[in-house]
Amino acid sequence: MDNHSDDFNPLNSLRFYVTSSHPCGYFPDRSAVTLVFDPDTNPSYEVFSLLSQIGFRRSGHHVYRPHCGTCQDCIPIRIAVNDFKPNRSQRRAWNKNSNITVNSLPVEYRPEHYELFRRYITHRHFNGGMDSDNPKSYQQLLEADWCHTLLHEFRDGDELLAVSVTDLLEDGMSAVYTFYDPDKMSYSPGVYAILWHIHETQRRGQNYVYLGYWIPESPKMRYKSQYRPFEYFDGRKWQRQP
Repeated sequence: MDNHSDDFNPLNSLRFYVTSSHPCGYFPDRSAVTLVFDPDTNPSYEVFSLLSQIGFRRSGHHVYRPHCGTCQDCIPIRIAVNDFKPNRSQRRAWNKNSNITVNSLPVEYRPEHYELFRRYITHRHFNGGMDSDNPKSYQQLLEADWCHTLLHEFRDGDELLAVSVTDLLEDGMSAVYTFYDPDKMSYSPGVYAILWHIHETQRRGQNYVYLGYWIPESPKMRYKSQYRPFEYFDGRKWQRQP
């Protein structure tokens, strides 16, 4: 681990489990295997930050990383915020949303947020495994009582445009999940949410925005490489991509 000697690495004493084979969430013709942090143990702030630095993500209370033997297409990616240079379309999206207000809120169930989530997954993930009408499952997706998490809501006046679930880490922010109004695509809400996280991480004096897994072969996941320069984790260390 960068800047951590193995002699003092708190990850050495942790337990991990490998799941059995299950359907891949990105490629319908593939199966997947996942490496999961001990679900009976709540990681500390330091440990969760370190796990993020070796490619782990959080979904609800579960901390996981793809562990497929023959497929390495899920590549952990993060943005080096202090070196980031927006391209023309990103600058346009930022300027287009100059009137947006961002509110930082604790993780609590809010009917307005849930209705936006329902509209988003119905439009973007129809029949994709996330489109069940279940407020409890929605809440479980967001929260982990051991994690430093905020909900960032993006509003145009009183109108809710997007919500981002954000984990706070020692070296930056992890954009866990963002959902937005599918009727407001002209605002580029997903792009703006990432740009806002970059600016907010810079403001906090930190270094990285973690975006999860970059999957070049997946149309829904390849967009993450558009934020440059970025770094990707090759299984041993982070590599810079200009």
